[in-house]
Amino acid sequence: MGMPAAPHYDRRAASRVLARLAAPGLFTVAEAPSAVRITVRATALRPEPGSSLTQSQRMYLERFLRPCRPEQVTSATHRITWTDSAGIPNTGYFHTGGAGPELAVVARETVLALWRSLAASGLVERSAVLTEPDLAVLTATTTDHDPHEIFRVGVEATGRALTQHGLIAADTPYRDIVEFARGMRDSGIFAAVATRWFWELQASTFRRGMIPVRLATQPDGSVRYTADSITVLRAMKDATIGDARAVMRRATTEEGLDVEAAVAKYHDDLDLISRQYALLPAESRPACLAAAPQAVDGAAVHVLATVVDRFVETFAALAGKVEVVEDTAEPEPDGTLLGDDGVFYVPDMSCKHCVRTITALLESMDIPVVEIDLESKRVIARIRSPRNRFRVFEALRDGGYNPVDDVQAQAPGAAVG
Repeated sequence: MGMPAAPHYDRRAASRVLARLAAPGLFTVAEAPSAVRITVRATALRPEPGSSLTQSQRMYLERFLRPCRPEQVTSATHRITWTDSAGIPNTGYFHTGGAGPELAVVARETVLALWRSLAASGLVERSAVLTEPDLAVLTATTTDHDPHEIFRVGVEATGRALTQHGLIAADTPYRDIVEFARGMRDSGIFAAVATRWFWELQASTFRRGMIPVRLATQPDGSVRYTADSITVLRAMKDATIGDARAVMRRATTEEGLDVEAAVAKYHDDLDLISRQYALLPAESRPACLAAAPQAVDGAAVHVLATVVDRFVETFAALAGKVEVVEDTAEPEPDGTLLGDDGVFYVPDMSCKHCVRTITALLESMDIPVVEIDLESKRVIARIRSPRNRFRVFEALRDGGYNPVDDVQAQAPGAAVG
């Protein structure tokens, strides 16, 4: 017998709610992009002796990516930092044999453009009149409960997937970043991420500048994951689902707790991601809620395809408008912290799961959190001294995040032309 279902937890119903919201149109008519110049700072990663992985990457692999092996992972060669055209600090990675730093920068500008388009599309107004049952199913089933935030995170995840696969662009026949983006879409790689990966794997490996798959070129010029990659992705997903279900099974059978009490008691074990897997009916496997087409008023609505198509075409329009230049100034010594001790930015914080993780980490260090703003990536906390700030940054880096000081960030991208 399967575990009892949590009240309102229903992935199919949540998928239908999102499709109904998207049906009238997720995005407004594309605006003409403005030219912008973005300055990036690149820092070479330092792998461990005899390895292609850094110590942080190896430790994450050993702890969380079983049964993935080191040779199945490609690491970035460089980490980059920059400030986007909205004035928000960013971090990313690239591989010298891959797509280069331009891919990450243009992907971020695409995210910003589509966020503006989402906000102007009427989505917020449609979300405001959802019924109580629809809101309840989103709250129980999704990590980010607000529909507008769900779609914003989806847009950002699309850019993240494109940028991360840029680490293995050498596996493909695509010659520039626009051809690469279109090739990824036409080959179904975005759909593969949505169905074969699990959310935490994609977000966490992206933050660490690593990717646990390889691509193989097909006779028709498209690309697919290698058979080895598909096998390891399934094994990692099964392991994660199994761990989550084991916690819930122990709580509901051996301890006799109902689902709500079990989630409350094992909140740390079943964080916002694993909770979704723990509550799956027996033999079910999770996929992105946007991946399956839904029928709305007799028409098929495919949310994932809608987001990916608009993302790739917006990316293509922006690629010729974004000039990326490298900052050749000497970087500040590692750990040099400027400005207000209690204010910093975490550019790779992308959803409410990240907010909860960062909050829990700071509170475990007896550092109260005053505010975390997901859109600007800004964290305000009661950090008492530069020494404590250094400890906070080190702890965040150990958790796979890349905090930056706002004073060190470059000026926002400048309009040109």
